[in-house]
Amino acid sequence: MLPEFLEFLRIHTRHDKNLMLDDNIEDVESFQHVLMEVEEYLLTLSPETPYDALEQKLQDLGLERGWGSNAGRVLESIQLLLELLDAPDALNLEKFLSKIPLVFNVVIMSPHGYFAQDNVLGYPDTGGQVLYILDQVRALENEMLKRIKEQGLDITPRILIVTRLLPDAVGTTCGQRLEKVYGTQYSDIIRVPFRTEKGVVRRWISRFEVWPYLETYTEDVATELLKEFQGKPDLIVGNYSDGNIVASLLAHMFDVTQCTIAHALEKTKYPDSDLYWKKLEDKYHFSCQFTADLIAINQTDFIITSTFQEIAGNKETVGQYESHLAFTMPGLYRVVNGIDCFDPKFNIVSPGADMDIYFPYTEKERRLPSFHSEIEELLYSQVENKEHLCVLNDRNKPIIFTMARLDRVKNITGLVEWYGKNAKLRELVNLVVVAGDRRKESKDNEEKAEMKKMYELIDTYKLNGQFRWISSQMNRVRNGELYRYIADTKGAFVQPAVYEAFGLTVVEAMTCGLPTFATCKGGPAEIIVNGKSGYRIDPYNGDKAADILVDFFEKCKADPSHWDKISQGGLKRIKEKYTWQIYSERLLTLTGVYGFWKQVSDLDEKRRYIKMLYALRYKKSVESVPLAEEE
Repeated sequence: MLPEFLEFLRIHTRHDKNLMLDDNIEDVESFQHVLMEVEEYLLTLSPETPYDALEQKLQDLGLERGWGSNAGRVLESIQLLLELLDAPDALNLEKFLSKIPLVFNVVIMSPHGYFAQDNVLGYPDTGGQVLYILDQVRALENEMLKRIKEQGLDITPRILIVTRLLPDAVGTTCGQRLEKVYGTQYSDIIRVPFRTEKGVVRRWISRFEVWPYLETYTEDVATELLKEFQGKPDLIVGNYSDGNIVASLLAHMFDVTQCTIAHALEKTKYPDSDLYWKKLEDKYHFSCQFTADLIAINQTDFIITSTFQEIAGNKETVGQYESHLAFTMPGLYRVVNGIDCFDPKFNIVSPGADMDIYFPYTEKERRLPSFHSEIEELLYSQVENKEHLCVLNDRNKPIIFTMARLDRVKNITGLVEWYGKNAKLRELVNLVVVAGDRRKESKDNEEKAEMKKMYELIDTYKLNGQFRWISSQMNRVRNGELYRYIADTKGAFVQPAVYEAFGLTVVEAMTCGLPTFATCKGGPAEIIVNGKSGYRIDPYNGDKAADILVDFFEKCKADPSHWDKISQGGLKRIKEKYTWQIYSERLLTLTGVYGFWKQVSDLDEKRRYIKMLYALRYKKSVESVPLAEEE
């Protein structure tokens, strides 16, 4: 293993310039001798001695830049490496790999939906994943800059979020090729169009129908990346099924480290979708998606999940990845060993909320009162229009609030029905829902169906006077103040999804100090410690969920300190575990660890099988998906 480790260090260059080692160190024995000589020299210097003062001496011995910015940091790296060479140890290996220069160019793949920074949230297929990636990139750039400085290098990193260019997305930047990510110096969104033999595809396409475009899209993306980076990336991060299959193709093409983030594997969201795939195929094309997921899961170097439940579920529900262990799609194929849930490539790295936008309602000096008149208009205006429907007659009641895409899985109409059926809950609180966009006609079939259901529920339960339906809100900063405004009413946030892989809105609400009730199906069950930092609710038992809400608000009415107790419990939970700084540190460290194992491991046999699955099964399924008709 030691010769392979030396080779791993030797291959790292930047624009054909060596990092860490020059070409004169030929074997492990001479390398150890050099390291001991360097250690002896560094012990004579002050730890604060800048690298410039010792660069010539280290170059004479065969070492190049990248070990540290001063004598103290270089000495720490050298001593750690000497320990490793003398007695290999997993923890020391990880610590050493986190210190050395490995990652400068990063690609984040997210093809589907409307990916932009303004005026897109709430559009079909556009929600938490967009926010996750934008916050991820800001934190990642900060950590990369910090590490590059500590490594003593003068290198400019670059992060590219790659998504689809939508020429006709009026009112957004989705038709703009390159867009700087707010709050960054070196991170951009680059948009590449889908295309066919007839030219660029202009219309939006559902995430379930993107499959025929992705192979050509991958080739076009590769061309753009080579142009932008003037070389190849160091890390490719895939998001969701389409982003992960494209990331798999690119990582194979460039021979670089690949990270997979599922966000939501559809297999667990649609029960028995494997057995009855033929009935669902025309609408969802699961034959493509499940095969793409199998390919990406098995090819990737490492997988990041936000929760343990994503991997292996719990005693009541199967995990997202676990569901791919063994299953049958009759007439298509049978999977007998699709994934190993104990594979060390799995890592739980939970995201956080943007602390500049989402902060406790009690931090009065940071509050944004300039938004309050707009928020009051949204919540309490007696005007009904395409932005807000129904009115709230009693402004003194607390508000239970939810905000999500309007689709079946998010279960917003389920929450409305629970509320409508429970007279006591209606007496105690108002309900405000931010979901869907009534200002324009939806192109998404699920959203259309949910909208129709919402209108029916309003009529059936005569909700006007206690309920407010607000169209999706695009201003993220104002949304942060909206959470806090709801907290001012001593209300609560409810996330009623049938299944939620993580639950970013749950973290956002808790970060603002808003007591949160969230689905027990998926990630929120790990975020919330039931009864202490929030409450878990069962989306399949709406009557009980409504009773839990009633019990909470009755307790708060009798003892207002109960609301404060749950609010503070949520804030404490967030600070302990859910921050982007922790996330970015871990992601870069894991990139080093798995990049090393990629270099020293022989996985050719497995990769050949994956290529066969792609060529003989996945591509055949893709051929059955019709191309979208341009309007």
